[in-house]
Amino acid sequence: MLSSKINKLLSSREFVSVASCDFSGRPNVAPKFFLKMENKYIYIIDYVIGTTYKNVKMNPKVSVSLMDVDNLTGYQMNGNVEIIDEGAELKKLLVEFQEKEVGLSTMRIIQAIDTGKTHQHFEITLPEQAIVFKVKIEEVVVISSNGQVSREKI
Repeated sequence: MLSSKINKLLSSREFVSVASCDFSGRPNVAPKFFLKMENKYIYIIDYVIGTTYKNVKMNPKVSVSLMDVDNLTGYQMNGNVEIIDEGAELKKLLVEFQEKEVGLSTMRIIQAIDTGKTHQHFEITLPEQAIVFKVKIEEVVVISSNGQVSREKI
């Protein structure tokens, strides 16, 4: 099943690219923190709360993309965003975000010890504020290494 393949890829990622567009047609693509995928939804953390947020407030259609470099296949998930910016659901999701951030920082420290690879930042810098983009996936586009494109409505 395609969603399980995408979910497996996403589970090994901390960031995805989110493309949005304002009503005048000006595009914006930005890296966002991937939290989780559940059913037909992708949960993405936005702690910059800048252009992507402004665009989504005007135009909730986004495209989330990632690349499987092992088999050179790209995935694009298109859908509509619900902004979660208050309430119990936001608090619960931000706890999950903090747990994932701690895991990421821990992994980076262990990687540095194991490989000698240094990172500019090891510390956990949790943002003062954050919101969640809950993207309802409506279409999945798969771009294969030979340029073949397939689309699946969800």
